[in-house]
Amino acid sequence: MRLKKIYELADGIAPFALSKEYCEKYGFRDNSGIQLDCGNEITSVLFSLDLSLAVVDYAKKIGADCIFTHHPAIFNPLISLDAEGRGREIVECAKAGISVISAHLNLDAAEGGIDDYLMQGLGGKSALETMHALTGGGYGKIFTVEEQPVKEFVEQAEMRFHTNKTIVYGKRPVHRVASFCGAGTNDDTVAFALKHGADTFVSSDGKHHCIAALAEHGVNVILLTHYAAEFYGFTRFYEKFQILLKGTDVVSELIADERFL
Repeated sequence: MRLKKIYELADGIAPFALSKEYCEKYGFRDNSGIQLDCGNEITSVLFSLDLSLAVVDYAKKIGADCIFTHHPAIFNPLISLDAEGRGREIVECAKAGISVISAHLNLDAAEGGIDDYLMQGLGGKSALETMHALTGGGYGKIFTVEEQPVKEFVEQAEMRFHTNKTIVYGKRPVHRVASFCGAGTNDDTVAFALKHGADTFVSSDGKHHCIAALAEHGVNVILLTHYAAEFYGFTRFYEKFQILLKGTDVVSELIADERFL
């Protein structure tokens, strides 16, 4: 199977056009798609949230000739590649004949994508409001759960997302939740949560002034690790991809970085 076919299979789950639409409509930047095509047949795909040297080494160990990541392996412009500096992971992949593909904002925002699965993992069934609506998807959700103590809500979240590194502010009962996958704690998401009457805000990578603004309005703030909040949905994506690979000669594996869960 060629890398183009891997791209097409991923596009059927999380259309790459969503990334372009997101950037054009809301002023974001992304680099989803094929990052490195070594031109060889793909027989084994390793799925990982990030591209790291450890992931490249593991791909070599198991004989994977493609790495599929969520976070783009190339995000900021690379003027040059350095085996000991910027882009060294890509250099190692090229030397080993390992192609690389990434699905970022399209996978965040797709129906049944990472942002949807964050909501579902937190106990939500459907979004009452979406902050950034897209054609066939969107980012940032307002939803309700059965009213419960914040301690109970957090315990359930830690169990589902397999993490114990959660940061919690507030003691208010949880009922109306705002959630945003990834680095979703910013002025816009805070304003969206407050506008729609959320009593609880869930995201990652919290900035102090955002936390303070939410706390000032009596809103609980629950910060999962960026990795845990997204790996949950990325795992669901991997499971869907496995189904598409059935009947082919391509095998796949998912690797987790336990340091960040």
